[in-house]
Amino acid sequence: MPRFEDAALLTGRGSYADDIGVKPGTLHAAILRSPHGHAEILAIDSSAALALPGVRAVLTGADVAAWSTPFAVGVKQPMEHWSIAIERARYVGEPVAVVMAESRYLAEDALELVKVEYRQLKAVVDPEAALEEGAPVLHPAVGANLVNDRHFSYGEPEAAFAAAGRTVKLKVHYPRNSCTPIECFAVVAEYLAGDEGYDVLSNFQGPFALHPVMARSLKVSGTRLRLRAPRDSGGSFGTKQAVSTYIVLLCLASRKAGAPVKWIEDRLEHLQASVSSTNRVTTIEAAVTPEGDVIALRYHQIDDCGAYLRAPEPATFYRMHGMLTGAYKLRHLQVHNQVVLTNKTPSGLVRGFGGPQVYFALERLMQRIAVELDLDPFDVIARNMITPDAFPYRAPAGSLYDSGNYQLSMAMAAERGGLAELRARRDQARAEGRLYGIGYAAVVEPSISNMGYITTALTPAERAKAGPKNGANTSATVAVDALGSVSVMIDSVPQGQGHRTVVAQVVADVLGLEPSDVLVNAELDTQKDGWSIAAGNYSSRFAGAVAGTVHLAAVRVRDKLALIAASILDVPASDIVFEGRKVYARANPAGKLPFHRVAGGAHWSPASLPEGMASGVRETVFWTPAQLQAPDENDVINSSAAYGFVFDICAVEVDKITGQVRIDRYVTSHDAGRILNPALADGQIRGAFAQGLGAALMEEFDYGSDGSFKSGTFADYLVPTACEVPEPVIVHMETLSPFTPLGAKGLGEGNNMSTPVCIANAVADALGVADLRLPLTPSKIHALLGVDDPAPSKPRGAAPVKAPQGGHALSMSGSVELPATPEQVYAVLLDPDALVKVIPGCHALDKAGENHYRADVTIGIGLVKARYAAEIRLSDLDPPHGLALGGKGVSSLGSAEGAGRIRLEPAGPGTLLTYDYSAAVSGKVAAVGGRMLEGAAKIVLRQLFEQLGRQAGGGAALQKRSLWQRILHALGVSK
Repeated sequence: MPRFEDAALLTGRGSYADDIGVKPGTLHAAILRSPHGHAEILAIDSSAALALPGVRAVLTGADVAAWSTPFAVGVKQPMEHWSIAIERARYVGEPVAVVMAESRYLAEDALELVKVEYRQLKAVVDPEAALEEGAPVLHPAVGANLVNDRHFSYGEPEAAFAAAGRTVKLKVHYPRNSCTPIECFAVVAEYLAGDEGYDVLSNFQGPFALHPVMARSLKVSGTRLRLRAPRDSGGSFGTKQAVSTYIVLLCLASRKAGAPVKWIEDRLEHLQASVSSTNRVTTIEAAVTPEGDVIALRYHQIDDCGAYLRAPEPATFYRMHGMLTGAYKLRHLQVHNQVVLTNKTPSGLVRGFGGPQVYFALERLMQRIAVELDLDPFDVIARNMITPDAFPYRAPAGSLYDSGNYQLSMAMAAERGGLAELRARRDQARAEGRLYGIGYAAVVEPSISNMGYITTALTPAERAKAGPKNGANTSATVAVDALGSVSVMIDSVPQGQGHRTVVAQVVADVLGLEPSDVLVNAELDTQKDGWSIAAGNYSSRFAGAVAGTVHLAAVRVRDKLALIAASILDVPASDIVFEGRKVYARANPAGKLPFHRVAGGAHWSPASLPEGMASGVRETVFWTPAQLQAPDENDVINSSAAYGFVFDICAVEVDKITGQVRIDRYVTSHDAGRILNPALADGQIRGAFAQGLGAALMEEFDYGSDGSFKSGTFADYLVPTACEVPEPVIVHMETLSPFTPLGAKGLGEGNNMSTPVCIANAVADALGVADLRLPLTPSKIHALLGVDDPAPSKPRGAAPVKAPQGGHALSMSGSVELPATPEQVYAVLLDPDALVKVIPGCHALDKAGENHYRADVTIGIGLVKARYAAEIRLSDLDPPHGLALGGKGVSSLGSAEGAGRIRLEPAGPGTLLTYDYSAAVSGKVAAVGGRMLEGAAKIVLRQLFEQLGRQAGGGAALQKRSLWQRILHALGVSK
């Protein structure tokens, strides 16, 4: 059946946050962000911005400090995380000020007029370096960058390792990456009159446990923060949890401006400053037998959460904590977890949330065990699997796996995926000298998070003092109106998955209707709808929890209607059947009543209802799994309610010359309990596979050592397109969960957990290497093969320049012919009045001293436009043959520094100008990435030299030589 959502979406009639009308007088916000990874904020001057017509207000840290409090932090540390940088900026892109104006264009223009004085501090971006003595400390009140340090032990790991005949140890690094929804963050906030609080429309996805966090930060009760979600949202994959920070910020902006304020995040903002996964360093060790049995595991995990521990962190660690043993039956586990802060964007929910990091370590280790013991990895995985008769199975750290048959899933993947054929291909490829490998990954996929798992970060004593937290409350309402029309309200805030379609199916099945008879409302409103702190669209909770709770509410409605029908037909309620939009007694199918007549009686004739029955037909159900308890005194925690299983097989061929990894075949087998809609289930698998492939081969947020962000566009943060994503072989099996109402489990995140490590294992098999780091780009493959990339060309005789630490470095050399003599060109270079007309974007050029100039220059690159206050110095003057120049520039969006040399030689009637330069930029300009910077530099140079030629030659243009003439000139044959 077609998705109900598609008709509106495919005809451009979706209802996204940016589509919804706003009140007259609504202002538009633009956010000024820190260009530095770590800096003190000494002063902010917004007077020039406020003088710009159409600008209504500027919000700064002083306002935020007066009207709000820092966000709650998930660990016991004296750190402060506000919605804006106060006194210190700790990552590139952190909000520093917000401009509210009558249009977004005016607000963006006004950003350039806000002057911020910074004192730059040393930054740290490597989590291991952040732990070292003497590392720059992000939060002086904490005194260190280590903000949570916990040790755990389950079973008898020390004894198991001491008795082990063999151990296998591996250190792995999982990179920082994110998801890139088509729609970025959106907030429309209004500070209400009187003492009514705030009204917010946002594409926030939950968890709604962050609603009280936001309300407390705004110093209002929960009832005075009304949060509304639009019907449609253009994807999220976890990221829109982080819009919570901006909800608070825009609420305060509305308070400052005295009007509603709208803010729509742009792509550069989203990549630079929204959210990312944690990058993690894991040292993992296994105690094993010679036959390949894994007896015990030992983890040391260092998780980099960025500049702040933003709620719900450190949840990335603890969502997976109860299941660190994966699909394997070992009983001894030791864990050391360290949460570290660095000068990067704060981390948060990203599809798979903690799973990619855990399984990259665990499944890489399983592959290494097989290699070091000279065993088949497939056999080692199968040998250690939990057996079907063990379910429900309690893992050592506490997860209660509900159901499964992992061995059957492996066998189905091997058979339907053609594993025997792939092994034959590998043998043939290797015989021919080609690099071909096969990798595997076995993943237990959690769904329906226990809201108490995050408290595992606290000690038992700290938890006892704070009180228990647990459960996964889900709410749903099913109602039937006076005409027999059915409506459903859910708390899941869908982001494009097709929730309305599935909910309609579930309710229609219970009530004997068609899905088209059921209207599903997913526009959650915290002041009107039933919800709890577990509400939202995350942790794959929809199929098991939301659809299951909808089913329970629909059953209650059916039971009430059955009693009404039974009184009309004079039969027991247990004999009533709902089918084909009719209601009838099982023994008398001919005596059918229309569904709307039975349902309408509760509205039109309440006096005729069975004795004691309330009028109306509306049922709201709250459901939480009984198995989800708070962590106990031994840190045992069942972190999720349901656990699916994924087994993947990947075959790759690696090109020795290009370093390209080609996926020959990808097989993914899933056990997600009852599949509610096969087409949508396969869509979720394909989407997670595409994102997992991106993490394996393309995607990584790149930071300079000073915290500069270098991946601000899709030119440098590469994501896979349809051309790069092969069609996976999808295999399904069903073992129903005994813990969810419909027996369903989640499946939307599994491949983002399994695919990165499965591809990595295949590449490791192809290359015969132990240590590899994602993403497996051609340059990294070349390094693994011992093939050096060609060294970049170096400018001839360029003046040396010390680039800003961590900034984007650029070097370029070349030559151009100008229609003027060397003397004329040289004169322009020394004349400020002439040079101001030559430099693109130059507003003013003043002489500050002998061969020393101050310039006001605007440079635009892609989405970014920056106005620099620059200083330029000339040296090594050799008129009219050449000179050296160097300079620095500072703007609200970053800094730049460079040096170069220009040489002039007569060339016929004109001059041959040869140039070499080296430069570096940092801040937001650097975030556009190297490709765009290099392209922009070429354009700016071309414009500069064209203008220089015109200015020196009095407007004349030198006729361009043909290619043949240029070749002859280069050979010295002609002038």
